[in-house]
Amino acid sequence: MTPSPYPVIRLKPKAQARAIRHGAPWVYDNELVTDRRTKKIAPGSIALLEDAERNPLALVAVNPNSRIMCRVLERDCGKVIDGDWLRDRLAHALALRERLYEAPFYRLVHAEADGLPGVVIDRFGDTAVIQPNAAWAERLLDPMAEALVQVTGVNTVLKNAAGRARGLEGLDAENTVLVGQAPGAPLAVPMNGAIYMADLMGGQKTGLFFDQRPNHAFAARLSEGARVLDVFSHVGGFSLAALAGGAEHALAVDGSAAALDLAMQGAREAGVEARFATRKGDAFEVLGQLAEEGAQFDVVICDPPAFAPSKKALEAGLRAYERVARMAAPLVAEGGYLGLCSCSHAADLARFRGASVRGIGRAGRDAQLIHTGFAGPDHPLHPQLAESGYLKALFFRL
Repeated sequence: MTPSPYPVIRLKPKAQARAIRHGAPWVYDNELVTDRRTKKIAPGSIALLEDAERNPLALVAVNPNSRIMCRVLERDCGKVIDGDWLRDRLAHALALRERLYEAPFYRLVHAEADGLPGVVIDRFGDTAVIQPNAAWAERLLDPMAEALVQVTGVNTVLKNAAGRARGLEGLDAENTVLVGQAPGAPLAVPMNGAIYMADLMGGQKTGLFFDQRPNHAFAARLSEGARVLDVFSHVGGFSLAALAGGAEHALAVDGSAAALDLAMQGAREAGVEARFATRKGDAFEVLGQLAEEGAQFDVVICDPPAFAPSKKALEAGLRAYERVARMAAPLVAEGGYLGLCSCSHAADLARFRGASVRGIGRAGRDAQLIHTGFAGPDHPLHPQLAESGYLKALFFRL
């Protein structure tokens, strides 16, 4: 075999080489032989990973400063990680999305599940937003942007540096334009018959959350002729979908005035602003106020931020999810529907469901669980990485 052009990094004798051979994407620092030579490997470098018997296992991206010291890029150790390799990976990801969606609005790359660990790319027509959340992707950002233009035909590529993982990887928090020109205004994104306004330069994450698309669609089916409350609405995710599904009226609640302005702009673009209202405020406070006002809705959806972003935050996060359910349930009219969502990977489905059911019970309501939803297929799961299946949506009839 031709000698590898890459430095070598080796597993300890007791580490699980079989797991890597069978597709595990991460190798932790305590599984590796870390001598002075390996610690000097620059963050973001590519290396050849060997087992304890010096058999090649995979090409990996290395960051000696991270607990996840190696991320598997390629199990064919004869490959070279270059522009051609990036084009192949992007083309493979694009083929799935083109089969799934008629219009080019979707998550194009979902990190490890698309073979590009730590990389998120969302596509908005002719514009793509890259979140390079791992050191190797930051080092190869220019060739990645070039490959993205060649494979997809987009004419604008933006870098978004808001990913929480970037800090853990020792990376900057600077958003930049990599190709083309930054959009001067929010972009209109059609989804589920609604129109959403995505602020790609100043909005949350990459500007819009594509992951809830199938759950928006399910909520819209429940919403014909209904009064709808959308709490933690961001740019109107569930409320605008509900209006497209024939809701009589929808109220969007969020703490961000900018997000609610975008939601109202989306309602205007779709011609449904007469049936739409917004309310700025802390979600828990507004839920309490609505209860005091005696408000009732046929469909209530709560889609909060990650209350349990890590294992340390799990117990507090579960209490917060229970509180959301307890405060939202009394606002649901008899025979109405309650949708509860979690994007916390640390709170698995069973724990999140348990917290939600406890909250509904504490509110004195009886419930039927009618649907469990997950992220759309443009957010594939890596079968050996539980973290990639972070999104859960539970729909109850009360």
